[in-house]
Amino acid sequence: MSAEPHSRHLYTVAQVRMIERGALATMRISGYELMRRAASAALNSLRRHWPLVRQLRVYCGPGNNGGDGFLLAVLAREAGLQVELVALAPTAQGDAALARAEWESAGGKVRLWDAQAELAPTELEVDALYGIGLNRAPESPVASLIERINASAAPVLALDLPSGVNADSGHCPGAAIRANRTITFIAGKRGLCTGPAVDHVGVLELAGLGVPDSVYTGTPSDAELLAVEVLPARPRYANKGDHGHVLVIGGDHGMAGAARLAGEAALRVGAGLVSVATRREHVPALIAGRPELMAREVDGPQALQPLLERADVLALGPGLGKNAWGHALWLTALDANMPLVLDADGLNLLAREPKGFIAPTVLTPHPGEAARLLDVTTAEIEKDRFAAVRELAHRHAAVVVLKGAGSLIADPAGRVHVCPWGNPGMACGGMGDLLTGIVAALLAQGCTAWQAACLGVALHARAGDVAAQDGERGLLASDLLGPLRALGNGLPGSGPGHE
Repeated sequence: MSAEPHSRHLYTVAQVRMIERGALATMRISGYELMRRAASAALNSLRRHWPLVRQLRVYCGPGNNGGDGFLLAVLAREAGLQVELVALAPTAQGDAALARAEWESAGGKVRLWDAQAELAPTELEVDALYGIGLNRAPESPVASLIERINASAAPVLALDLPSGVNADSGHCPGAAIRANRTITFIAGKRGLCTGPAVDHVGVLELAGLGVPDSVYTGTPSDAELLAVEVLPARPRYANKGDHGHVLVIGGDHGMAGAARLAGEAALRVGAGLVSVATRREHVPALIAGRPELMAREVDGPQALQPLLERADVLALGPGLGKNAWGHALWLTALDANMPLVLDADGLNLLAREPKGFIAPTVLTPHPGEAARLLDVTTAEIEKDRFAAVRELAHRHAAVVVLKGAGSLIADPAGRVHVCPWGNPGMACGGMGDLLTGIVAALLAQGCTAWQAACLGVALHARAGDVAAQDGERGLLASDLLGPLRALGNGLPGSGPGHE
């Protein structure tokens, strides 16, 4: 998102409407003037990012989003561009009616959408069909138009949000525009940054339209985008004991890799010591592959106890399994009431056998694990990720990371941060194990659970972006280990990455 003063703040639809009303009152301008500012910002974005475009087609709905489109068409034609305008309805409403009248009085023609008609090629498609008020699937005739736009060879610019995307949740209940770029107005909409929406928004740009800072202060944001942060430099007089001891508990038969990835990530992010409690057959391979890991054979709770006494933070779950061995270690680890990161089968066991947490705890479920924890379907989780992550944090009195595109981090008080980094190449085995180790290492180095989760998610996603510069498909979890070390030290990684 662009560098507007409030570009990290994300709001609900209700909050955006409050800010807009406050802006009109404070700035003493009409809704029509604000609409004209939006159209001007859209034209400026269009000229910056597609400077060679000379022909565009604007699709306008009957509401204010369509009004933005009509005024963009007016300004674009005044700038010498060829503009074709396609409307969903023969009339418009409110300020949008004034915008339509301005287009028509200047000689602009309006073509009503006909699902049987052909659309000639154009250089740029502009989506101004539906705004933030839409919370249902587009009806059949409009859905067919959306599919036509998506199938076009031309790039798509969406005004305020891609039509069909729920601005509050990011859910797409039906057809939705897939934009190359979205310019959103006045304030960031939280739904555009997570879940299915990220496949529809493209590059997200915020245009504040000159709304003064005082208007925003009366409406605290619902969520915030993560910022780039790093740990402070270490004192020269430091030793390994100053940076914490992480104990990774996991690696049932055939799953040593999960425990190793978590342990190695903890080392790369700066834990002073990392032990791994695992099955006997995995110990030689772990020591040979990464001798800095202190791998220990643990055949049950009695063998785990001395390792718990020496550790500061537990990373519980990578490769743990749900059988008797994993369940016994899980119970013993939770009974220790130590700072904890719980993932993978540690979460699946929690869903079967709920437990409370006293020590600082971070849960890192993916949507399927979150669904099991809340006893709902994965589709219900994805329909409103914000509600899901808040409920999980409240129910378990823990910080929760709901993983996925636009990962969310919530605390029990309802605070939510959203991760703007990461890429589809990270959808592969082992990535969650890395995150577990990263967050555990940050807890061990003195971060609070909230700090460790936010910084850990950011480091993990940014390292993934650096590692994906050679291509997303085929990315391995272990490819992130080098960039993790660099980024954790405030260095740029092995390349420019995505800031």
